[in-house]
Amino acid sequence: MQTFQKPLTAEEESHYIRILQQGSSAQAREARDILIERNLRLVAHIAKKYQNADEDMEDLISIGTIGLIKAIASFDSGKGKLSTYASRCIDNELLMLLRTKKKTSKEVSLYEPIGTDKEGNEINLLDIIESEQVDVAEQMELEANLKILSGVLQRLEGREKQIIYLRYGLTADREVTQREIGQMLGISRSYVSRIEKRALGKLRKGFEMGRP
Repeated sequence: MQTFQKPLTAEEESHYIRILQQGSSAQAREARDILIERNLRLVAHIAKKYQNADEDMEDLISIGTIGLIKAIASFDSGKGKLSTYASRCIDNELLMLLRTKKKTSKEVSLYEPIGTDKEGNEINLLDIIESEQVDVAEQMELEANLKILSGVLQRLEGREKQIIYLRYGLTADREVTQREIGQMLGISRSYVSRIEKRALGKLRKGFEMGRP
């Protein structure tokens, strides 16, 4: 188990903070190292709160130490005790780590295997996405045309609508011939043709009016 040096007394802490802020670069560097080493116990104490987050304790201490270093570099002795200020900085650094890990864990890798195809080849999410790509502009135009068609079909009279639906397979699995429709409705094939032609004229006109 890692052991840490005892914390500085209040007088020692004030002394090293003063050197850090007012001494030469060499003195400031030495004071900074001492302040870090003598506050690592504080880092470990705070890091213990996050042990249940499935993180290695050494990693937590390393990240917490970054928070401690930032605290020492930005500490203003006129704003209270270093330990109080450093505790907040260490906490913030650890929380930032956990938030980042949590966000990353929710991201799905496009290359992560999700199964195999019929031949036993491994496939990933990217394979599925690439195989199902749709031309967005084409899809939007199709949806717009279907909306217009739905509207213009309402222009047709009963028999006109019935013949169009049968002729173009809108209500069945196949397109029905004019002769078959004539037999179904008890009218001649030529009469079916005339009704169909009239209905198509209405649809064409309505479709042109419905386009932007």
